[in-house]
Order: sequence, then structure tokens, then C-alpha cells
Amino acid sequence: MAKLQNKIAIVSGSGRGIGREVAIKLAREGAYVVVNDLDGEPAAETSAAIEALGGKAVSCVGNVAEPGFGERIVQTAVDAFGGLDIIVNNAGYTWDSVIQKTTDEQWDAMVDVHLKAPFYILRAAQPVISMFVKQARDAGDPVPCRKVVNISSLAGVGGNAGQAGYSAAKAGVLGLTKTLAKEWGRYNVTVNAVAFGIIKTRLTDTPADGSSAIAVEGRQIKVGLNRELFASMEQMIPMQRAGTPAEGAGAVYLLCSPESDYVSGQTLVCGGGLRV
Repeated sequence: MAKLQNKIAIVSGSGRGIGREVAIKLAREGAYVVVNDLDGEPAAETSAAIEALGGKAVSCVGNVAEPGFGERIVQTAVDAFGGLDIIVNNAGYTWDSVIQKTTDEQWDAMVDVHLKAPFYILRAAQPVISMFVKQARDAGDPVPCRKVVNISSLAGVGGNAGQAGYSAAKAGVLGLTKTLAKEWGRYNVTVNAVAFGIIKTRLTDTPADGSSAIAVEGRQIKVGLNRELFASMEQMIPMQRAGTPAEGAGAVYLLCSPESDYVSGQTLVCGGGLRV
């Protein structure tokens, strides 16, 4: 039997990259998944991929950092599947500058998507989880172990030059994780974080012509790494290579699986041995 059979999961930012692989991994293990992306097409593609595997998925398209979105995605899980068992706060992107060139808009964008958005979703989830726990206890039923996995980065663990906003927000995620682990233990919820090192996604990959950008709400944001720089960075990793999105998803799954039911308030570094 699949280890997450009939569990209900929210995975933000799951239209592409690591988030997509997380959503598919959880679905392969039997979870019903609420897929989210800023854009409708990639969200629909992930949902279709899950359904093609025989799983169940529903899309909730929108900006995770908008007020009210947390309530909307939580309600989508309840309306579509009848509950909420797993939350993976994965949505995000990088918008880099050294601090003297970082604008207020850049700083706010990084904090909003990486820290405020998880706060919105978790705040909206609390009354729903509390309600389900109370119902179980009143009925004399066991309270299942629910899971929260917040996505951080080695930049949040040790900082990274050129990423003041991103690093600060990802460090904040770790504080949020530790706090919620203490607040939600009474609900039998584990709250952990995965800090990624260098993973091959559209945020790190650069075409041969050196141009790479993503569109975020009408803004074209340069992403990707110089290929020579990327190769030199890989040499710093003990495993001598960057990770894949599927490997990143595996780290998230570890903290969603029953084997981690007594692990909470921890940060798992998924970086091929790279430390800061």
C-alpha cells in the first residue's frame, strides 16, 4: 500500500521544477494533491500528469503572496478532497542584487513570496487542522500525524552574496518552521524545512546564448547562472554535481512520510554534501 494513501496535500509552486516533482512524488505515494502555480498552464500540466498516473489532483492558480490566497488554497483542499494532511510551502524564485542595488520592490518581492506566503497559508490552515483534530478527539479516534514542509535554502542557512532579500526571507522560513513545530505539536503536526543547495531548475540553468529570464506578474526577471560559474560551483559540491528536481522532491518526501512522524522542528539540507 502506498505510504500516503488518501492523504490530502497542498504543494505551492508545483507547476514547474522541484514543486512539480514533489506533487508527482506525493501523488505516486497515494496523496491527493492541490497543485498551485502563478500561471494556469503549468498548473494544469502537473495536474494532468498526476491524473495520467491514476492519481487525483486539482489546480489552485494564483499568487501565493496575495492576501486571501492562503484561505483560498486551504479551502480548495477541503472542498475538493475533504481534508488537509500535508502542506509543502515551495513557491518562490530569485531576484538577485548586491544590497546597494537592491530596490524596495526587489526586497518586498523576495520576502512576500518566500516568507509572507507560507505565513498566509499556515495561518489559514490552523483553524482547519484544529477543527479536524477536535473532531477526531471528540469521537475517540486517533489523531493522524500531519506534515508541514517549508522550503528554505543554503542561502537561508549561511547567507549568499548578492541575495540579501532571498537569504533573509529563507532564514525567516527557518524561524517560522521552529516556531510552528512548537505551536502545532499538540495537534500531532510535524513542521520541518528542507534547505536546498544547487538544484538544476530554470532558476539555475542558462542557455548557451547566456539569456534566461522568467515572467512574474509582468516583470521580466533575469535568472540562471553563467555556465562556467555553474561548473565551478559544482566542483565545490562533494558529490561533484548539482542535484535534480526529482532528488529535491525525495528530500521533501522524507519529511512527509510516516518514517518521520517523530521528527519536527528540523532543517534537512539537500545539497550533495555542500555546507556553508
